[in-house]
Amino acid sequence: MMRFIFIFSLLFASYTAIANYQPHDGDIIFQSSQSNQSKAIEQATNSPYSHVGIIFIKNGKPYVFEAASKVIYTPLDKWINRGKNKTYVIKRLKNHPLSQQEITSLKQVAHKFENKPYDIWFGWDDKYIYCSELVWKIYNRALKLKIGQLQTIKDFNLSSPAVKQKLKERYGNNIPYQETVISPVAIFNSPLLSTVDKRD
Repeated sequence: MMRFIFIFSLLFASYTAIANYQPHDGDIIFQSSQSNQSKAIEQATNSPYSHVGIIFIKNGKPYVFEAASKVIYTPLDKWINRGKNKTYVIKRLKNHPLSQQEITSLKQVAHKFENKPYDIWFGWDDKYIYCSELVWKIYNRALKLKIGQLQTIKDFNLSSPAVKQKLKERYGNNIPYQETVISPVAIFNSPLLSTVDKRD
């Protein structure tokens, strides 16, 4: 009986994490993606987080604005269920409740990126967009905030076989080591953010 109660309590705790969380426009959510490049991203950045998006409320429901095959809105619960082990971390600006004007500005900038194709080359122009680039540029252009330290490709750990394979697939022998990039973990580690919810 005690064993049953213990197991039930663990299951209940895992399912109430999202129930106790109140989504806010502009919240930033992180997960370990199950995409075929996730392993390489996690090894290159020395982080369990390979995917990130921004939460926006639409018609009273929370969505994640993300760069997937293209830039789209995905229902929050669907986004969480898609991640590895359904784990996630949600952060928001520390000591900076967003005003309605700031939220409107974030959404206006986000709209300009909607439906843009995913950037498999991790370039810094706006023609194609990857997940952390999307989040960083929305906050930077809407609120003049730099959420995370920009880096270059050469700054990452490029030594693992998975990383080398992806680099070879994407660039051949012409790896753009000096290309400006922003990683999910750089955003995650930003001192501007604090954690408001997570499921381990």
